[in-house]
Amino acid sequence: MRLTEFKALTFDCYGTLIDWEAGIAAGLSKLAARLPEPLSRDRILEAHARHESHQQVLTPDMPYNRLLQVVYKRLAEEWGLAYTWEEALAYGQSVGDWPAFPDSASTLQYLKKYFKLVIVSNVDNESFEVSNRKLDVEFDAIVTAEDVGSYKPSRRNFEYLFDVLSSLGVKKEESLHIADSNYHDLQPAAEVGLRSCWIYRRFEQRGFGATVKTLTEPSVDFKFTSMAQLVKAHHDELANG
Repeated sequence: MRLTEFKALTFDCYGTLIDWEAGIAAGLSKLAARLPEPLSRDRILEAHARHESHQQVLTPDMPYNRLLQVVYKRLAEEWGLAYTWEEALAYGQSVGDWPAFPDSASTLQYLKKYFKLVIVSNVDNESFEVSNRKLDVEFDAIVTAEDVGSYKPSRRNFEYLFDVLSSLGVKKEESLHIADSNYHDLQPAAEVGLRSCWIYRRFEQRGFGATVKTLTEPSVDFKFTSMAQLVKAHHDELANG
């Protein structure tokens, strides 16, 4: 299988193109600083992942910026810390402050020359609009959890994606899904027969960070540790015919 065989690339955004772990850690830093005994960055991210995934199951149609407000409240309560609702509101709006990975914008601009690019993300439209400015590319379509009314790993999000791809003249087998999270993306992609590529951003770190732990390694067609590696592989395929 070759990257050049595909017509469209579909992307998870947060964790793959946007460094959500850096954004989450920064957004929770003042709250976590009130703890009598400090928690490691990974412990903070893991607690966030637990509350976020639970809330997404309970309230699948809640927009992500509002869902983050609830996550902030749940974390403060779990840690026994006083908080204000203004702090929770600010955390919900912090997605726009989350930084892009250094290789995201340039690699997307390269890939845009060869593929249709589609976002399928667990986010609200307002938050993604701000993040998209950091990615500096025009996507052919944007699918958000707010559009679908559910959060990945729900199959609904991928079924919705397939309808969007069809409207772009792309069949499921002509698209490659690119993501970091096994739980949110790679595992459900395999279940619905969607080819996938793992951008393993945490390859030098232990644990699962802000992503829910899964018991098995992702079953994928391609694996890279950065978007830059993916672009190099595509460039090499073109060069070698």
